[in-house]
Amino acid sequence: MKNEKKISCIIVDDEPHAIEGLKRYMTAIPALEVVKTYTDPVRAMLDISSGNNVDLILLDVDMPGITGIELGESVKPKTNKLVFTTAHSKYAYEAFEVEADDFLLKPYSLAKFIKTINKLFPQKIIETESEDSGDYMFIKSKEDNLRLVKIRYKDIVAVESRLNYVQIHTLSKSITTYMSLSEVSKKLNQFDWFMQFQRSFIIAPEYIEYIEGSAIKMQNGTRITVGEYYKKYFNDFVDSKLIKARRK
Repeated sequence: MKNEKKISCIIVDDEPHAIEGLKRYMTAIPALEVVKTYTDPVRAMLDISSGNNVDLILLDVDMPGITGIELGESVKPKTNKLVFTTAHSKYAYEAFEVEADDFLLKPYSLAKFIKTINKLFPQKIIETESEDSGDYMFIKSKEDNLRLVKIRYKDIVAVESRLNYVQIHTLSKSITTYMSLSEVSKKLNQFDWFMQFQRSFIIAPEYIEYIEGSAIKMQNGTRITVGEYYKKYFNDFVDSKLIKARRK
């Protein structure tokens, strides 16, 4: 990949945290290069329409002023691939009506994102910084004289940031290790089942016991309050899992 032209990308989303999350995903794929981001779809339309062509445009759908669908119709000639990102599956038909190349339903994992990029650019060899670590990892336990302790990824309920170290919670135990949350997240992002709804926690939603307002109770007793920055992302997740009663 060193001597090959990178895949130029533009991101349009009225939510800054969604743009930052997508940019973090892109750092795992050296072939991608973000050339511009927009939170204002009108400005995006003006700039993209008069600018140079790019390889990939990622568009949110539900935006103020003009919708992502309308913007997609306008900028489609300026990109090789057009991908819609949205929390609402109801927009899928409209997205493909404007000949979008793919549709990412929020919240989507790093693994899903990489799979999409590989499908859209099969001629590129997409390398990621994440290594396939199998089913488990070893960490140095602070409580046990830095003994290497084996942790299975599927057993992790939550990872909690505690200043200059983290606590990894499973159903049966908690282990403290001298790592940052960002270092652990690089390992966990390769899996579909981890999410972040609070700055200091990464959790496995399958171990949620209940949700009460903005409070999450995990099966091992860990309690988390959803951060303000993550509330829209959290609400989208809940809506995607909620079984709603049919109106009579």
